[in-house]
Amino acid sequence: FVWLAAIEGWIILVTGVHEEAQEDDLQNAFGEFGDIKNLHLNLDRRTGFVKGYALIEYEKFEEAQDAIASMNGDKILEQTVSIDWAFCNGPSTGPFKRKNARTARTHRSRSPRRRY
Repeated sequence: FVWLAAIEGWIILVTGVHEEAQEDDLQNAFGEFGDIKNLHLNLDRRTGFVKGYALIEYEKFEEAQDAIASMNGDKILEQTVSIDWAFCNGPSTGPFKRKNARTARTHRSRSPRRRY
């Protein structure tokens, strides 16, 4: 995995966010771990409610790491949230493997030339 470090900080992904959560709710819950540089709470355009996830950016790696360790599995607005690093590449192995990820085929035979 490649950790997603923003130009100024480290980004964590919060999933399971209650649909009626506000930025202040997340700011209060995650602000104790360090200065939050950016908080993105994505809304569904059709309903106006939160889509269920948030991206939170901390300046320091340790702040983000503490937030993950302390808040993963906790409840915000009576709903359990999961917190992990935001990755720029998905898992390449295991149960969460990307379905359409291309594999390197170095031992592949070449196709015969076309005859016109």
